[in-house]
Amino acid sequence: MNFHRQGAGSPLVLIHGIGSRWQVWQPILDAVAERHDVIALDLPGFGASKADGGPGGVPYLADRVTAFLDELGVTRPALGGSSLGGAVALELARRGLARSVTAFSPVGFFGAVGARWCQGVVSAARAGGAALGPAVPWLMRTTPGRVALCGVFYGKPGRLDPDECVTDARALVAAPGFAAARKRLGEWRYRPGMADGIPVTIAWGTRDLVLPYRQSAKARALLPRARHVRLPGCGHLPFADDPRTCARLLLEAS
Repeated sequence: MNFHRQGAGSPLVLIHGIGSRWQVWQPILDAVAERHDVIALDLPGFGASKADGGPGGVPYLADRVTAFLDELGVTRPALGGSSLGGAVALELARRGLARSVTAFSPVGFFGAVGARWCQGVVSAARAGGAALGPAVPWLMRTTPGRVALCGVFYGKPGRLDPDECVTDARALVAAPGFAAARKRLGEWRYRPGMADGIPVTIAWGTRDLVLPYRQSAKARALLPRARHVRLPGCGHLPFADDPRTCARLLLEAS
């Protein structure tokens, strides 16, 4: 798998969500790399990692991340996960392969309706990017355009870098792993006791439109010993909305 690595210290592995890539963590990388050997990876079929023909569900992706870390010689790292990546991090914790987990709006705390909503939102975002095609760069240069196209993922889309928005949109459209991951997005559910014995932080943006904030109530019920953090005004990808808080949560948990 493709990955970005920086910093020194104990390992901190960052796992992105469906349709994303390692660059989603860029707003907080410098801060966490001051204390950690940070490894931000591209899951199979996303970013610069080739698709491997696998089923794309959480258990399979956890298998792939495990093999990847074995190749690097990284044992029981601290994990940070976003959305689908948050579920992968919690699954790795269930297997005893994580020292700590910080999950931002993780998949796995929805019901059947919430799962279908999530699948529908990410599919619509991808279809919209494909349909707009050549108009995407022009639209992203304007604040209204970024609000319209990126507001589903970010609480403060007007602050985003236009060029990064274009690259992210194209990566979402081009991701060969999207269909398999989307199909199985609703299959994995968190079960009580999965992450017992390690520090867990669950952080959720109050303006999350992909996995709405109300799902955090189920996370609180199923993970009563975890640290639960409300991220006011943040969207599904809070790292650009509030990089200072997101970096602090990762550092405190690890």
